Amino acid sequence: MSKVLMYSTAVCPYCVRAEQLLTRKGVTDIEKVRVDLQPERREEMMRKTGQRTVPQIYIGETHVGGCDDLYDLERQGKLDALLAA
Repeated sequence: MSKVLMYSTAVCPYCVRAEQLLTRKGVTDIEKVRVDLQPERREEMMRKTGQRTVPQIYIGETHVGGCDDLYDLERQGKLDALLAA
């Protein structure tokens, strides 16, 4: 299973929804980077993704985007293959 990295904050309902979907898909290890506790990591996230909002999710080396993007991948039937890579 691919490594999952998620930039998040403590009070983000979209982060919770994204994590719930990943857990339902069998992901047991999500590396969570709390950008509210580590402002320098927010700068890193913005440089890497071009986005300011959380969550920002990587599966392996692929930047998925945010929660809506993750759910779109699931609806399109592409999430399982990305997780399995």
